[in-house]
Amino acid sequence: MSEGPSGQPPRDASPSAPLAGIRVLDIATFIAAPFCGTILGDFGAEVIKVEQPVVGDPLRRFGTPTECGDSLVWLSESRNKKSVTLDLRTPRGADLFRALVAQSDVVVENFRPGTLEKWGIGFEDLRAINPRLVMLRISAYGQTGPMKDEPGFARIAHAFSGLSTLAGEADGPPVVPGSTSMADYCSGMWGAIGILLALRVRERTGRGQFIDLGLYESVFRLLDEIAPAYARHGYVRERMGADTVNVCPHSHYETATGSWIAIACTSDKMWARLAEVMGRPELATSPHYVTTAARLERRSEVNGIVADWVRTLTKEQVLAACSAGGVPCGPLNTIADIFEDPHFKARGNMVEFDDPRIGKVVLPAAVPRLSETPAELRFTGRPMGADNEDILGGLLGVSSEEIAAIARPAKGSAI
Repeated sequence: MSEGPSGQPPRDASPSAPLAGIRVLDIATFIAAPFCGTILGDFGAEVIKVEQPVVGDPLRRFGTPTECGDSLVWLSESRNKKSVTLDLRTPRGADLFRALVAQSDVVVENFRPGTLEKWGIGFEDLRAINPRLVMLRISAYGQTGPMKDEPGFARIAHAFSGLSTLAGEADGPPVVPGSTSMADYCSGMWGAIGILLALRVRERTGRGQFIDLGLYESVFRLLDEIAPAYARHGYVRERMGADTVNVCPHSHYETATGSWIAIACTSDKMWARLAEVMGRPELATSPHYVTTAARLERRSEVNGIVADWVRTLTKEQVLAACSAGGVPCGPLNTIADIFEDPHFKARGNMVEFDDPRIGKVVLPAAVPRLSETPAELRFTGRPMGADNEDILGGLLGVSSEEIAAIARPAKGSAI
């Protein structure tokens, strides 16, 4: 295997990896569909990242920059992917892409609907070349519907799906629900599930298919009973801050030292345990608090009781008391806390990797954890076009001279 600009070739997956032998073409940008490729690559698929010459994927410049010119987001989320540069808008670039499709299993993309069809490389075009092809198509609103042509990012998906209106204090404005990229990552996970399902069907039928996924759908599907509750009772859930709609106490509480902890009493049994831990066992039998329904009627009062108790103790004391009493409780960690947490360390949730361009880098470990064939971090995000010779030359037989030519932007092509 030829060496790219990083100074070393990417290491192939183990033959025993779950997805060994599956070739994925990632022609998407930013996070949503590319994260699907990351998941597949973590578990052994050969993922080939196809980027526009010269400019590459905008994700390279998204997030915290590094001395190698690519961002930390790129090094992490483009791991286990080889990099090839092709301008899919040109006839030669599209032809070479079709040649790759003929030898691949999966394509992942997140262009606006109709874009690939305009270039002659839509799903029906590609299926004519490779009937076994599985194609993931992620867009803001999906491939159909009155909004299918509208642009969108994760923030818009959070808003449109109904999530953003739930985030924030009851008397305050809606806020970012945790991460501005959550819908992207959720869509990547749903996309990976869809691809695995489609590959399973292909085993039986020999025929591929495409997966149609809107960013907003990935979030909307996670909003528990919000749809059936509205359909049945006309209930419109509003912002509740740290509280939860159907159980109490189930919130965040400040300790004596100013740090915060989370307590989750999801049943009357858990409430009884917490009452015992707080030294007030009578609360578990009082008609005002004994049932979830009763506690919900007195939500502020119940939260006040718990908050008053937590406020007298340090974080460590609250955690120890709840642990001893069997009450679900945990700290509100910052990333600094996480780096010092012994459980994160014991589980190997972060991996230190020696990147050939910037040295030591810490990345989140792959999920989920398989007992016999675990995921493997083989290399971080590659330099742009690092594997042109290997893929275009070795796989397609393109000459070194043409590889150098197609790595440059075509005349008249907008960058």
